[in-house]
Order: sequence, then C-alpha cells, then structure tokens
Amino acid sequence: MKYDHQSIEIKWQRTWEESGAFHCDHHSDKPKYYVLEMFPYPSGNIHMGHVRNYSIGDVVARFKRMQGFNVLHPMGWDAFGLPAENAAIKHGTHPAKWTFSNIDNMRTQLRRLGYSYDWRRELATCTPEYYRWEQQFFLRFFEKGLVYRKQAPQNWCPKCHTVLANEQVIEGLCWRCDSAVEQKNLTQWFLRITDYAEELLADLDKLEAGWPERVVSMQRNWIGKSIGAEIVFPLESTDSSITVFTTRQDTVFGATFMSLAPEHPLVEQLIDGKPEAPAVRAFVERIRNMDRIVRQSDDLEKEGVFTGAYCVNPFTGRRMPIWVANFVLAEYGTGAVMAVPAHDQRDFEFARKYDLPMQVVIQPEGDALDTAAMQAAWTEAGLLVNSGEFDGLPNEAAKQKIADSLETSGKGRRTVNYRLRDWNISRQRYWGAPIPVVYCDACGVVAEKDENLPVLLPLEVRTHEDGRSPLPDTPEFAECTCPKCGGKARRETDTMDTFVESSWYFARYTSASKDDGAFDPAALKYWMPVDQYIGGVEHAILHLLYSRFFVKALRDCGYMDLDEPFANLLTQGMVLKEGAKMSKSKGNVVDPTEMIARYGADTVRLFCLFAAPPERDFDWSDSGIEGSYRFIGRIWRLAEELSGVLLPVKACSATAADAATPQGKDLRNKEHATVRKAGADISDRFQFNTAIAAVMELVNALYLAKDELSGDEGGRKVLSSAVATVLTLLSPITPHIAEELWASVGNAGRITDEPWPQWSEEALARDEETIVVQINGKLRGRVSVPAGADAKAIEAAALSEPNVARHLEDVTVRKVVVIPGKLVNVVVG
Repeated sequence: MKYDHQSIEIKWQRTWEESGAFHCDHHSDKPKYYVLEMFPYPSGNIHMGHVRNYSIGDVVARFKRMQGFNVLHPMGWDAFGLPAENAAIKHGTHPAKWTFSNIDNMRTQLRRLGYSYDWRRELATCTPEYYRWEQQFFLRFFEKGLVYRKQAPQNWCPKCHTVLANEQVIEGLCWRCDSAVEQKNLTQWFLRITDYAEELLADLDKLEAGWPERVVSMQRNWIGKSIGAEIVFPLESTDSSITVFTTRQDTVFGATFMSLAPEHPLVEQLIDGKPEAPAVRAFVERIRNMDRIVRQSDDLEKEGVFTGAYCVNPFTGRRMPIWVANFVLAEYGTGAVMAVPAHDQRDFEFARKYDLPMQVVIQPEGDALDTAAMQAAWTEAGLLVNSGEFDGLPNEAAKQKIADSLETSGKGRRTVNYRLRDWNISRQRYWGAPIPVVYCDACGVVAEKDENLPVLLPLEVRTHEDGRSPLPDTPEFAECTCPKCGGKARRETDTMDTFVESSWYFARYTSASKDDGAFDPAALKYWMPVDQYIGGVEHAILHLLYSRFFVKALRDCGYMDLDEPFANLLTQGMVLKEGAKMSKSKGNVVDPTEMIARYGADTVRLFCLFAAPPERDFDWSDSGIEGSYRFIGRIWRLAEELSGVLLPVKACSATAADAATPQGKDLRNKEHATVRKAGADISDRFQFNTAIAAVMELVNALYLAKDELSGDEGGRKVLSSAVATVLTLLSPITPHIAEELWASVGNAGRITDEPWPQWSEEALARDEETIVVQINGKLRGRVSVPAGADAKAIEAAALSEPNVARHLEDVTVRKVVVIPGKLVNVVVG
C-alpha cells in the first residue's frame, strides 16, 4: 500500500471531529490538566512559528490524555488591533471582513495539522459575545478605583495614529511598525497596575519552579523595586518645593545641584519669565522624543541646560542650581534627581562637562578623596565626611540614621519606588473594544450601566486611509444618552488596548459559550490555573505581566479565587531559515501549507519537534524534513513487511515467556527502555527530540530482529508488542499514521484513546550486560559479562578480551578502574 498521507490524515481528522474525541468538560472525576498555547492574531496564514508552538502544545495535550488526565486544550483568535485594521485599509476592505476571512482560513490550516483542540470553545475577541464582558470588567475596575483618566505626555506612534504603553516602545520605536515614537500630551484611560506592584513582585517567588528563570528575572527588573527615601528640596524664594526619590540618602550632604527630566511638570513654571526659557524649551523639545533606553545607557553623552532657578539643600542650606538633563526620566521616581557628582558617575560626568561643584561625603577607609584629582565618582562603601552629625558613620548605617532624621524633621520620609507605571489602555483607533464611558455636560464622566452592555463597535463605518479612527465622526455611535440623567452625551471614542483582550481569554475558555456571565464559577474553579502555558519569550513583559495583573484585579472584584493564571510556562524558540528569522522581506519563508501538501502533517509536526529542544531556536532545512519523511516511510514499510505477522496487541504486552530467545529478550528490553526514556523526556523536560530519537532506535532494533522473530508465536508477540509501542509513543507526535497503522493491525478502538505504555523493571533486567573497555581513556573493546558480575570478574573478562590483551603487551599496567555495568579503564605507562 502506498503511504497516502493526504487521505489518511483527512480521514482521521474527520473521525476525531465527528466522535468529539477531544471534547471535555469540568464534570469529571479525572485529574484536570489545562494546556494552552498563546492564541494567534488572525493574519490570514499560519507560519512555521505557529506550527512549532501548537505542535508542542498538542504533544503535551495528547500525552496528558494518555496519562489519564481530563485535558482542556482550546483555541481562539486575538482578533482586534492595529495589524488587522492596517491590513484591511491596505487591501481596501473592512477590518471585520478581513479578520473573519482570515480566521476561516487559519482555522482550516490548523485543523489540517490534526491538533487536538476542543473546537466548541473557540472564541474571537472581536465579537460582542466576548468584549461585552471586558466592558463589564472595566466598569467594575472603575467602581473600585482601578481605572482612572488623566492628561500626561504619552508615547505616540505617528504612523499608527495611536498611543503606546511604555512596554510597547522598544528602543524608541513602535513595537508594531518600528516608527520612531514621539511624545504627545493627551488625556487617556489608565489601569492602576501599580497598585499591585508589590504583589506582582512577591508572587514571582511562586512561579520560579515552573517559569523560565529569564522571564522571572525580566519581570522583576521591569517592576523595578527600589527601597529608599523621598527628600523635599525647597525652591528658592517660593513656597514650592521639589521632591526627589533616592536610594542613596547617605549622600544628601553632597548634593550640589538638581537635575530634572525634560518632561517634569515644574520645568515650565521654573523658566517662566526667565532669559533661559527659549533655550530650555528647545532642549526639552529635542530630548523628550529621544529613546528612553538610550537616555539610560552608560555611554550616553550627558547633556543639560540651566533653568535659571535654584533650590535649597535641606541639610546643608546650599543653594543648588536646577538643570534639565537628558539622562533623567520622568517615569522613574519623581522625575527629579539630587545630583551628587562625587558619588554618582552620571552626575560626575555632567558636573565635569558644565563645571558644576562637587562635594565628597563618603571616604574610603585609609584614603582621602580630592574632587580636583578624581577621575571618576566614588560609588563604593566608606565612612561619611562633611555630613554634620553623621560624620564617621559607615554609609550603610548612615542610610538608616538619615532616613530617621528625614522623618522626624519633616524633610522627607522612607519610601519604596517602582519602575512599573500604570497601564495606558486608550487607543485612538477604530478596531478595538469600545470603552464603556460617556461624557455628559451635566454629569461629567459617566460609566455605562451593565444593562446597556455591550457597547457595540459599529461595523457600518468606513476606515480612513491614514489610520485615524472614524468613531469620532460617526454620530450614531458618538452621540448618545447619558445613563445617569438621560440628557445628551457623547460617547468615548477611544478603544481599549488589545492586550486587555489577551489578559483574560484563558479564563473565558473554561466556559466560552456562557451568555449570562463572563465565567461559569464551577468550571473556572475546576480548570484554572492553566497547568502549562506555551508561547514566545517576547511576551515576557507585555502579555504575561498584564495577565498576572488582570487575574489579581478580577479576583479582587469577585470574579475568581485565583492569584496567578499560569502555573508553568514554556517559552519556545524561533524557527529560522539560513540563520535568520523567517520573513517575506528576506524571501526565506517556508509555507506550512505547501509542506503539508508535499510531506503530510505528521512529517511537518515530527520535524518541528525533532529538530531541536523546544526552548531553542532551530534552523529549517530541506534535508531535515526529508529525513523526517523518510523515518515515517520506514515505519509504514515496517508495518507492510510484517503484514500477516503482527497481532492486535497493546504496547508492552509481550511477556518474558514470549521473549524466550536472545533476540526476543533484547527487543523486549529495548522496548521497555524506550518507553522509560520517552516518558521521562516528555513528562519531565519536554525534550521531544530525544524521545523521538529513542523511538527511532527502537525502529532500528525492529528491522534488525524482524526476520529472526517472525517465525514463531512468541517472536510474533514480541514484534507485535514492540510495533504497538512505537505507534503508541508516536501517537502524540504523528497521530494520523499511528491511528492508521493501529487500525490496520486489527486493534479495536483508536490509538488516541490508548493509555501511555508502562515499562517494567523485569523487562529491563538483562542476563548479560556489555562493558566498554578503555586503555588510557581510548576505546579498545567491549565484553559481555553476566548481569550483576562483581568487579573482579569484570576485570578478568576485560583483560582477556583479545584486542585489549594485544594492546597490553610489553606495557606496565598501573591501575584498573572498574565501573560495574558501564566500563573498565586500564591505566598503563
């Protein structure tokens, strides 16, 4: 029979679908297992990155089903957002039409790969059935004070015509289109993620066992907790002041000037009416649009401009000039830095450049620093000097004493600062979930009522070629009635950031068809948290941090009893071609549909899983997929050659009595050893490549033993058991050919429903074992000895092996090292 992968794969996909093979619900006495891959944006076509991600998830899902778990494995679509809107504009169509057409195409492609999804739970975030609950969450957050509106400088992408959260600005560029990001004053809606900064940080400890260390570290750094103090510096000749945050209050006596971020709200007040104003404004305009990462880099050329204003050091009374500096960021601390040039390198470089004063306040033991001779700031530990009553204290002890003094004198207080900033969720684009708020002249800002949800995104609109939202110019949407007074009002025309949708979709899967609430409490409690989440490391900050916050906020609003959404996380590597990320512009894209047509879904799945461990990148190669295709062909031919020999038996079913010959014993031993290794590799480490390699070795062993074992009943049982084991172990990886060959032998039921095979110690026990013999570390031979032989017997057998004995002629044996069960090393000299 020809291996017709097209008809075989479509046949079994139809069988699984019609029988509901992968349907699940929470009414089960089995232990639950929720495996989830990050859902895709419906671009229109899946790519090899998708195939790898979803193949990893499918193996885990199928493997856990075989282990006896009740498995939830859903799929849906991250369907709102800029990419769909921009693509629709480019193609002259509506985003909704574009999106749903793409969903239809991608669903077909995913089905063709045979993934074990419960398609009844499919969702698309752009449907009112989904975003109505998101709008309800907004209302609950609004009531709880977790949502607020403010005007502030925002990251603005001129190409996408929308604001970006800080996390969506990558090295000064828009994360979507790579345009240079500008700063623009806008009134926006924010989620108060900073209220959860400490819990988000502390709960990372719970995730360390199941999340990659790199991701945990990235989140810790992004949250950026700093313990220090706020110090108030009075402004000269006014009743106002500047508050700074510092972790080095021990250096306050050395503060000689003040540095403000260009975005600091006091800048305009400080320069008002002063001759320095034009130069300051020009500097601010130039610097505020610089890349924040560049502004924080050590090699940045320090630049600044004097405001003409002064503040007073509250401890020394020193008159301190106030500068605007390019390396100070508005979002860190208070956007103001007390400059201590003798003990901070950035301040040191700035002071040298602009000839500003320095004051040493920490001396290294046994040395006396001279500011005139210093080539760099002293940032190490030491004793305080020039610091009044604190002189002589070690600087770490002085931190506590000075913090005490700040609080008793009213000049400041101990405080904790976080790098994390509140999440700006307003987007000035059309294709997104409407924010359920109206503006009434009489009542002000008014939240919609629950009974008016969903606030529907109008579909009968025409998008603008430049990307501007049509919602402000759509009267039937923008003009509305105030839910509070019934008067005329205007609806909010900003839509929500699409990361809001992806921050709770995993919970909606537990009860995706529920229409009278966001979640079925029983289903949510049963399925959550996600046991295994799979996706790219590029989402370490954006999606993963937002999802963690969202779960905690929903918990506090009474929706769920859960602290963390994802118990375990696997971040898979990229699929490369010729060492580079696949992209149309580089002309190195491999089309999954073409590969499936040529080689079959099983081959594509097998190669994606065999090429490298999941956490590493792998380079696509034509020879590699050809090799995977040949291996599947070997299994097919093996089944053909053994037609009439194989019996309908289960994996690992051959007994010791069946394996009566040496060949039978060896094959049975190899079978059970393969089950042990493959199970450990998949279950403990997700090392699918080494599990597949073990199965390949078992197939090789079958080819070597098939002629010897085909002639008697016991041998046939051993062969049949080993072939059943090959098919069962491969069924999560190459499920279609496994089903076809399982049925062709005459087995009842589907291999999809088979349990994972169980190996036995008895089958792994051997009458003999092979020992490697080395001389001075070089392989010189192998010997077979009785299993469990003692060291003396192993040594004797090794030294008498002909090739070993020949190499020992005319040399002196210094030592013989015996490692029972493994090797003998003879040391000569």
